[in-house]
This record gives sequence, structure tokens and C-alpha cells, in this order.
Amino acid sequence: MKRRLTALVAAVSVLALAVGVFGAAGCRPGEAKVIKIGVLGPMEFIQGRHHWFGATLAMEEINAAGGVKVGDETYQIELVKVDTNELLSVDDAATACERAITVDGAQFLVGAIRTEAALAMQEVAMDHQTIFLVCGASHTQLSDKVAEDYERYKYWFRVTPINVNYLVKDSLILLNYVAGIVREELGIAKPKCAIVIEQAVAGDPLAEAANAIIPTMGMEVVGTWRPSTTATDLTAELTAIRNSGAHIIYTYFSGPAGVPYARQWGELQIPAVSVGINVEAQAMGFIEATDGFGDYECTLNTLAPGLEITEKTVPFYDKFVDRFGEYPTYNAGTYDAVWILKEAIERAGALDSDSVVAELEKTDYRGASGRIVFDESHDVTWGPGFVTAIGTQWQDGELRCVWPYEWQPVEGIDPITYPGTVRYQIPPWVLEQWGGQ
Repeated sequence: MKRRLTALVAAVSVLALAVGVFGAAGCRPGEAKVIKIGVLGPMEFIQGRHHWFGATLAMEEINAAGGVKVGDETYQIELVKVDTNELLSVDDAATACERAITVDGAQFLVGAIRTEAALAMQEVAMDHQTIFLVCGASHTQLSDKVAEDYERYKYWFRVTPINVNYLVKDSLILLNYVAGIVREELGIAKPKCAIVIEQAVAGDPLAEAANAIIPTMGMEVVGTWRPSTTATDLTAELTAIRNSGAHIIYTYFSGPAGVPYARQWGELQIPAVSVGINVEAQAMGFIEATDGFGDYECTLNTLAPGLEITEKTVPFYDKFVDRFGEYPTYNAGTYDAVWILKEAIERAGALDSDSVVAELEKTDYRGASGRIVFDESHDVTWGPGFVTAIGTQWQDGELRCVWPYEWQPVEGIDPITYPGTVRYQIPPWVLEQWGGQ
């Protein structure tokens, strides 16, 4: 009996020593402590890939610089890749988010693209009081929840894009800029405008606003088309637009349908300029994906080659291209999100969600896309001096920034043109059709 008691004491002593040496979290001596960040996105699509790429660059830079200081402790960032499949299934997205938190141990979340899925993932994250920095979904339904029930939804923030109301505003400003060039170069006083907006929750307010506002901008709306976000053939829509006599097509594509749309628009030489939002047209492989027919497509964007919004824009852009061989879409805003999170954690000196939320609310960060400051709904602030978005156009196979171009949003300030911006170009077949100069 005495022998058994001695063995038991020895075993307990060994166990106590093991806990002391390895730590309750299972860290071995010399191992860095980690902060796990779940990167949520449709990883089979460019949107998810760029969520992952942007976060990866931030993680590598932060870890190489010494990691994250939390009080007297130093942590390394570890990313968890979470394929949400959200472009195809909301249920899959919610399940993936739950698994990231409960199985993979993600302490923070970044990413998400489709609003319908982001809403479901938001609920999961809030159930667990897990901070969730969205870098893709634009609808105000997400930020409205923060204002409606702060205690539950205070863990949610949007880093990119600007919300759908500002996307509407920016895309219509971009449309108005292009319409001015159409009037000038084609001699058409009142251009006819076709509206093409994918079937998505974020597209609904855009379609409503476009139909209400475009006629007040000196244009005539000739029809609205709502193809599926995963449509592979838009011949019927484009043929109808040709028959409508439209001079301009105002677009919204956040999903893969943006590629076949642009390819068929150029291949069929639809005699109308195309401008609006086409996320696929932000990608380096867009011209190849459209078999070269996507040239002259114009889209709201966040970044462009050689464009300088802040001192961080060009270094981030060039590093992303060198590392991954692609142009970063706005979904790569996970780069800024991870850096913002790192700085908030260090200011808080803690990892608990409430402490970090309090510091996230104080964020004033100059990122690759502009100056990021959160408003009371935890939305990214829009406007000159903050984040404005940009307009880009493919010109001779090169992605170029075309807006802001001598843009004066309010009287009393100098017109805005970011360094590296060029003038918008009307496609040659449109000029030929309408007898332009």
C-alpha cells in the first residue's frame, strides 16, 4: 500500500511538473504563444483566395517584426483557413464559422463576401462573443445590428468595402463621370442607360436607387436586368440591351457572373459603355478569363497598379503582386484588418473580446486603401480624407485608375486626383457605332 501511495505521489508530481513546464495550453518550452485568426471566405473563388492572401501578408509582416505584444507576453499570429463556400451555400458558411470557433480555436475572425452568408456568420460569431472584422460584405443590415443591439453585436466591424449606401453613391458618381465623357465625345445630350444587377441581397437597394436616381442625372433608364450571380451566359440580357438602344450599361456583379458578362459584352461588341461594379474585373487574370474581350470594362475598385492613396498603398500592392502573381481585389483588405486587430490588441494589453472592442472603436489607421476610422455602427467611414474607393478601367490590357479624376465632392476643397490616375476611355466600337470623336 505504501509502495502504491509513493507511486501515486510521484505520478502527481510529474504531472504538476509537466503542467508547469508545458503550460495549461500545451506550449512547450521556447514555443511562442499564438493568436488564432480565422480567415473566412469562399476559398475556391478569387474572393476567398484574396481574403487568405491579404491576411497571410499581414501575418508574415507582424510575426517577422516580433509578433503581438499583449502586456508582458509576446504572441505570434496563426491563421486558420476557413472555406465558407458562401457563394453557393449560406448553411455551409454558418457551419464553417461555427467549426472555426469551436473546433479550430479561432479567437478572432476576418473575411466574408456574400451578405446573406455574412449575416448568418455574424450570428454565430456574436453567439460566441467573437470579434468579426468583415472584409467583403457590404449591406447595411450587418452594421444596423450594432446600432439596434449594441451589447450583442458590438463584436462586429466592417473594414472593407464601404457599405452598400456608399457603394451606391460612389458607383453613381463614377457613372456620372463616365456619362459626362459620353456626352462630350459622342455628342449625346441624354444618354440611355441599361441597369444590370445580379440577384443578391446587396444588389436590391442598388437596383432601387439606380432606377430612382439615374433619371435625375440627365439619363433615361431603358430597363433593368437581374441575372444570377453564378450565370454563365448573359446573351439574352445583352441582346435585349443592344435592342434597347442603350449607350451606357450600369452594372453590379460581386460574383463570378462578372466574367461571362464582360466577355460577351466585348465579344458581341454591345455599343454601350460598361461601368459600375464588377469584382471579377479587379483581378489580374480578368483579361485572360474574358479571352481579351473584357478590355474597357470599368468598375468601382479599391486599389490599382501604381496608384498612391496613402504611403502604404504601393508597397502593399507591389508585394501582393510579387508574392501571389495577382492584383489584389478589395477582399485582400484582410491585410489592413489583421494589422488593425494587432494594434487594438496591443493597446488593450489583453485578448478578451470586450477589451479589444473598446480599442477597435478608437481605430484611426492609415491603411493601403485609405484612412480607416469606424463610425458608431462599426462601419468604415467614407469620404475625402478617409476611404473613398476608386474607379478602374482596363485599357489595352492594363488596369488603370480613372476616378477620382479632378473630382470635387464639395465646394471649397481642391479637386481630388490620386497620383497614378488617367482619363477614362470609351471603347472604340462604341465610338464607331455612335459616330464619336
